[in-house]
Amino acid sequence: MTTSRRRFIARSAGLGLGACASFASDLISPARGAPAPAFPTRAVRVFTPFPAGSGPDASLRMVADQLSRHWGQPVLVDNRPGGNGFIAVAAFKKGASDGHDLLQLDSTHITSHPSTFANLPYDVQRDFASLRMLLRTPFFVTVGARSPHRTLEDLLRTARAQPGRVTYGSWFNGSPGHLAGLLMQSRFDVSMLHVPFRDFGQLYTAVANGDVDWAMGSVATAAPLEKAGRLRFIALAAPQRDPLYPDVPATAETPATRGFEVSAWAGLFAPAAISGELRRMISADVSQALAAPEVVAAYKTLGYEAPNLSPPQFDALIRRETAQWAKVVQAAHLKLD
Repeated sequence: MTTSRRRFIARSAGLGLGACASFASDLISPARGAPAPAFPTRAVRVFTPFPAGSGPDASLRMVADQLSRHWGQPVLVDNRPGGNGFIAVAAFKKGASDGHDLLQLDSTHITSHPSTFANLPYDVQRDFASLRMLLRTPFFVTVGARSPHRTLEDLLRTARAQPGRVTYGSWFNGSPGHLAGLLMQSRFDVSMLHVPFRDFGQLYTAVANGDVDWAMGSVATAAPLEKAGRLRFIALAAPQRDPLYPDVPATAETPATRGFEVSAWAGLFAPAAISGELRRMISADVSQALAAPEVVAAYKTLGYEAPNLSPPQFDALIRRETAQWAKVVQAAHLKLD
C-alpha cells in the first residue's frame, strides 16, 4: 500500500492531522467499509494564468511546496499567462478530471468575467469545483505623494465638483481595479474617467507622477512606491484597518464611505466531475498548507489573508460577488468582447 493511500485512508477514518479535525466527519466515506481511493498517485499539476514571480504565483508555489511534502508527490505549477485567463483554462479543461490537474483563478475570472464577456469559453458552475481560497487582499485607495487629496472624502468632493475630470487607473480593462472604480462611481454617484495600463509598474508610476489621480492598490503591488515616498494610501476599502498600515483609515470607519469594500482573491479549483470526498480532502490539505508557519509569515509580509472557507462557503461567496459585479457591469455597459 502506498504512503499516499495509507495517509488518505487514515484521514478518511478521522485519524488525520489536527489541523483537519473540523473536516473529519466530512472526510469519512459514506460507504464506511469501502476502501478510500488513493490520491495522488502521480504528480499533480496546477495551471495558473499568472506569470512566474507574480503575487498569485508566489502564493501558489508556497502551497504547492507544502502539498508536495504532505502528499509525497510533486505538485507542479504550470504558468499559462495571457488571453484573459482563457489559455490556462483551456489547458486545464484538456487535463485529467480526477484531481491530478487543478487550476488557480482569481476573483476577476470567476465573478466578473461572466458579465464582462458575452462569449466566455467556460462556465463557472459547469466546469469548476471550488476547493479553497488561496489568498485575499484588500485594496487601498492610492494617490501620488503630491496629490492634494488627503482622504477619500477629499477625492469624492473633487469628483462631484468636476464630473468626468478625475482620472483613475487600473492594470487592464476589466481588472479588479477597474471594477472597483466603477463600484465607487455607482456607490457615491460620481463620474470619473478610467485609464487602463499594461501592468502594475506602469500604473503606479503614472499615479506617482500625477498622470492619473488615483488607483486601487494592494500591499503586494503598491507598497514599494509607497515605502519610497512616491505614493500615499488614503483609505483602505475594508471593514477594518490593516495592521501593516495602522494610520490608514478603513472606509467602514466613516459614515460617508461605509459600505465601500473591495478586495481581490485567488482560489484553487478542480474539475467539476471530481468526487465530493476528494474535493473535501484536497480542500482540507490546502487549508493545512496555508497554516504552515512559513506560509503565514510570508502572507503577513505581503498583506495577504487566507480566509478558511469550506467549499460550500466559498461557493456562497462566489455567488454573492458574481451578483454584485453583474449589477456594476450592467450599469456601466461594460463589455470586453
